[in-house]
Amino acid sequence: MSDENNDNSHKPRNLNTERFPAKVILIWLGIICVIISIYLYSAPPSSNHKEWKISDVLKEAEAGNIAEGIIKTEPSEGINIVVIEGKLKPTGLEAVTVGSKVPEVRFSARGRLTDDNLNRLQQTGVFKELPSGSVMKDIVSMLLPLVLFVGVIYFLFVRQMRMAGKGAMSFGKSRAKMLTRDREKVTFKEVAGCDEAKEEVSEIVEFLRDPKKFQKIGGRIPKGVLLVGPPGTGKTLLARAVAGEADVPFFSISGSDFVEMFVGVGAARVRDMFEQGRKSAPCIIFIDEIDAVGRQRGAGLGGGNDEREQTLNSLLVEMDGFDAHEGVIIVAATNRPDVLDSALLRPGRFDRQVTIDLPDITGREEVLRVHAKKITLSKDVDLSVIARNTPGFSGADLANLLNESALLAARYSKKEVDMSDLDEAREKISFGRERRRLMDSDDKKITAYHEAGHAIIQAVVDDGKMPLHKVTIIPRGQALGMAMFMPKKDILHQSKQFLLDRICTGMGGRVAEELVLKDVTSGASSDIRMVTKIARHMVCDWGMSELGPVAYGENQDHIFLGKEITRTQNYSEETARKIDSAILHIVDAQYARARTILLEHMDALEIVTQALLEHETIEGKHVHEVLKYGTIQSEVKPALNSMRKTGDATREKSSKDEEPTTLPGAPTPVPA
Repeated sequence: MSDENNDNSHKPRNLNTERFPAKVILIWLGIICVIISIYLYSAPPSSNHKEWKISDVLKEAEAGNIAEGIIKTEPSEGINIVVIEGKLKPTGLEAVTVGSKVPEVRFSARGRLTDDNLNRLQQTGVFKELPSGSVMKDIVSMLLPLVLFVGVIYFLFVRQMRMAGKGAMSFGKSRAKMLTRDREKVTFKEVAGCDEAKEEVSEIVEFLRDPKKFQKIGGRIPKGVLLVGPPGTGKTLLARAVAGEADVPFFSISGSDFVEMFVGVGAARVRDMFEQGRKSAPCIIFIDEIDAVGRQRGAGLGGGNDEREQTLNSLLVEMDGFDAHEGVIIVAATNRPDVLDSALLRPGRFDRQVTIDLPDITGREEVLRVHAKKITLSKDVDLSVIARNTPGFSGADLANLLNESALLAARYSKKEVDMSDLDEAREKISFGRERRRLMDSDDKKITAYHEAGHAIIQAVVDDGKMPLHKVTIIPRGQALGMAMFMPKKDILHQSKQFLLDRICTGMGGRVAEELVLKDVTSGASSDIRMVTKIARHMVCDWGMSELGPVAYGENQDHIFLGKEITRTQNYSEETARKIDSAILHIVDAQYARARTILLEHMDALEIVTQALLEHETIEGKHVHEVLKYGTIQSEVKPALNSMRKTGDATREKSSKDEEPTTLPGAPTPVPA
């Protein structure tokens, strides 16, 4: 969030400026100038430099041995003191010639110069008299390096010490960033799938725009609004939409920005944040992931006097204390409302809790239409079909679905995204990406019988709520094969028969291995965990066993979740044995049921298995055709990846322990 709230994030960055700031360049230039000046002015006098008296200069000048010279006047206590500098002619000098060059010999003299002697020097025609102002220039040129050196020392030490002091004091400053109004705004039109939540927060925007409409009948604006919902449902996006709709200052901060390693920093930042808000009132302060600072007090290790709790205490006082800040509205977001402190959730602090749940089929279609504006879709794409086939997807999942489909289409040089790309992206997100692994004939045979067992039982017991979508023996994710089910609608209630059917289908793979191979493998480990979990919920939570409608799961709290640690056993050891027996009874009964179903359809099991070995992937309708007609009636389309054109992509050989890599469309050899 903090990156989104950076006001300069949309501006192009100058890498040269960031790498070499202007201050650093000036510092180094100053240091170089000082070093050069010190070297020039502290250099020892050359052996070809002569220190003369005024009389010596007169003598050599009248003898014609001086090539050029200057006369500078230095006023000192009313007496004119002159400095004469110049260069001697090379002729008549006792100089040693080096190659073709003659060393230059210079001279200087200082003293009083009478008017008569000045006229004598001027008559030689080689001397120039400089005005007194040039002497000041020489003095300035001599002092300038010293002043520059002192300035550099001041900047490096004194100023940096001051900034260090300010940096130490800035720990208590709030890190809340204000959204500017000239940025690209997010409006309510770009938020879909949560109409009730938009209506709740739109009242705040309307109150900020026209407070008299509510005040004239005695209403007051809520001090705080807590956005609650699973990850990816659009809580932060909705807060950004509030910022775009409300014509008031909007501050944004994360809950983790409050707490630092120094004691008292979090509480100080809370106070400073509300002070900024009070100066800009009316305004909105958005705290993302507030559970990082608002967890239940007195839980976990370290007692109740830690830094996080001091920050929470300061937040509670600022939101509703003696010094209440009128016009400062807090909007917070979290996906863990169960761990928040009860004092934080009471009316007067967070007056309103807005629940943003996973979108339904209508909401999913609206979300898809919002995100599809940036995607080039072909005419055959029906977003309503995609919405119906993506139950349980959040807004972030749907946005990722469209993005993945666009990446797939671009990978295969398409100009538009079609339904095949969307289907492949959906399967990739839901079940994992296909992994072309080297499996020998025995492994493929075991996987084919296992997945065929799942498919046959699901096709028999399904009542239409969760039809069989596809069966494959191509590894996806962590699984070597998969039977995919695609519910036709959002499943809000799970009946006892529906759960028993799921357990029966889950046991189908292990039963098929036992019946055909006369042995069982470890491939059913995930199936066993899944059916055991369902059976335990049926017994302990949902009262779907002979133990009756009694809950046996109150000792399930985890440590460090912001609540008190509970380890009280609310049932006896005998009841625990009954629970285990009830769970085992449910699983065994469905195992026997799956065995009976497969014994009645052994021919269909063999046909589906051979189809999987031949085509690797078949659709759910093919399984139903086998059960109804005894054979596959419709055409089996090749796997989507096998239809992709990948040029001259080849598959490299890999050792037995290495996982082979392959590009879509590359053949999958089966070693003998």
